[in-house]
Amino acid sequence: MPIKSRIRTVPHYPKPGIMFRDITTLLKDPTGFRITINELASRYANTKIDIVAGIEARGFIIGAALAYQLGVGFVPIRKQGKLPAATLNQDYSLEYGTDRIEMHIDAISAGDRILLVDDLIATGGTAEAACRLIKRAHGQIVECCFVIDLPDLGGRARLEQQGHTVFALCEFVGD
Repeated sequence: MPIKSRIRTVPHYPKPGIMFRDITTLLKDPTGFRITINELASRYANTKIDIVAGIEARGFIIGAALAYQLGVGFVPIRKQGKLPAATLNQDYSLEYGTDRIEMHIDAISAGDRILLVDDLIATGGTAEAACRLIKRAHGQIVECCFVIDLPDLGGRARLEQQGHTVFALCEFVGD
């Protein structure tokens, strides 16, 4: 059974017209979670990666498990004000206004090869901001990796137009 069938769709959340793709059902399924991490680990097993960077919050779950499996470090990219030491920050646009993500200044060393991970790519704003943070720290982005791609929202294309390679385990098109 593929992982897509283990992802719950919640209609009209967080607002009418949105079909929210909820990976908590995938995460609670031990087989589904194992398949997810093993498929990603297999993809990157022969790729030089120094650090997996995960975007808050579900990117922490997938990213940390993947980093463990690959035998590399993990770096959290968090919402503003959540990290205790000095940070780099990056603003990004939302539908109404802006938000900010942060990463510790010392999280990435110049030349580190980074795999960026999150659960889902939609419009790509958060992932784009994370890529900018990583580049500002002089890290090299190996790939942007997601469990789910929502191609109708253009995030994958947005990242690819900026020269990033993007991978997703599954996609939900048009529904």
